[in-house]
Amino acid sequence: MNTENIQHFIENRKLGRFQIQTFVLCGLIVLLDGFDTLAIGYVAPFIMKEWGVTKAALGPVFASGLLGLMIGALIFGPAADRFGRKPVLVASTAMFGVFSLLTIMSSNLSMLILFRFMTGLGLGGAMPNAISLTSEYAPSRIRATVVMTMFCGFSLGGAIGGVLAAHLIREYGWHSVFIVGGTLPLLLVLWLTVSLPESLRYLVVRGKRDGDVRALLARIDSSVRYDMDTRFAVHEENPSGFPVAQLFKNGRAVMTLLLWVMFFMSLFEIFFISNWMPTVFNGLGIPLEKSVLITSLFPVGGTIGTLVLGRFIDTRRPYVIIAAVYVAAAVFVGALGLISQSSLPLLAACSFAAGFCSVGAQVGTNALAAMAYPTMIRSTGVGWALGVGRVGSLVSSLISGVLISLNMNAFQIFLIGAIPIFIAALAAACLSAGERRESSRAVVNPGEEVQA
Repeated sequence: MNTENIQHFIENRKLGRFQIQTFVLCGLIVLLDGFDTLAIGYVAPFIMKEWGVTKAALGPVFASGLLGLMIGALIFGPAADRFGRKPVLVASTAMFGVFSLLTIMSSNLSMLILFRFMTGLGLGGAMPNAISLTSEYAPSRIRATVVMTMFCGFSLGGAIGGVLAAHLIREYGWHSVFIVGGTLPLLLVLWLTVSLPESLRYLVVRGKRDGDVRALLARIDSSVRYDMDTRFAVHEENPSGFPVAQLFKNGRAVMTLLLWVMFFMSLFEIFFISNWMPTVFNGLGIPLEKSVLITSLFPVGGTIGTLVLGRFIDTRRPYVIIAAVYVAAAVFVGALGLISQSSLPLLAACSFAAGFCSVGAQVGTNALAAMAYPTMIRSTGVGWALGVGRVGSLVSSLISGVLISLNMNAFQIFLIGAIPIFIAALAAACLSAGERRESSRAVVNPGEEVQA
């Protein structure tokens, strides 16, 4: 009986059309995730004007969406480790599409809060599984680059959302943003159902699906054929039991906690900035459309930063790179408050640079989380890290609403926003020190072979 190691199969081949299509599909999911996640920030000033509500009153609206994102990540991450990446991805995408579309029915804050929460559940479930599936089809030599490039969809979705929202709201009103944000995911679901594959590693570790494994391997390399006696394996630990508990076993506890600190602090800062930047700038006398366009440069910078940082993480010490970029992010976020009333071009450049560092480092952290855990707890690991990060974004939404209601000036607001990113840098530095100690050990445990 022959045995084929799935990891070796993927490592020894160039990226093919099938894998690239999988990455593109995951990227489209994340792009629409980014559009729908950040849409509320773009329409908030217009809702305030139309409904006559205060800035602080919109805090629970932001919080409800982020609460949904958190719960969705915590629930659907472990669900994918049990039921598979594909069914959870398809269901999550359909869910956030349906409830984004239903948001147009909102006539008061209570309805808006409900629909944003339900949309958030789907958004929270989609992201960790898109990351996991991409990671599992990418060879290790370029895994961070592939995952981060795929994840550019989130920043790109936010950037497109800013530009598109400015046009749609001017021509059709704020409801049109959610019509687009709901229709596109539902159309994508049809494509996902037909073309999105299940994770090869997941199929092998789960076992009893050799026929599906052979079919997927043939799609990666059509020149390879396996007979019915061939068995498939992966060389990695196969944790059993409650998946969340496994995040803290076999030496993973400190790593998991430090990753959670990084996710909490970086997502706190990103949502603190992106949700309230248009409102803060508009309060300084900058026209609404220009405020939205300047804010859209934040995710544009994040897209460029993600593309640039991927190769550095694959080829150098990743946590050192991430720590340094987080420090730079804190500097640029603080600078937003200093120059907010001096020059619009300079403010736009600073928004771009803050996004380059903040979002780029956060996406790098996503990639590292996906690589840190074995297959059977990978979606759980990424999902719970993102879930903890969503707690940070939820807290930031509530705190920022309070700060703005206290009439704090722009410098004070952005200076406070820079503090969490310094803490994320410290956590990354601690992980780098731990990584260096691990690499210096003489004994390396390669993991056990898991066969289907």
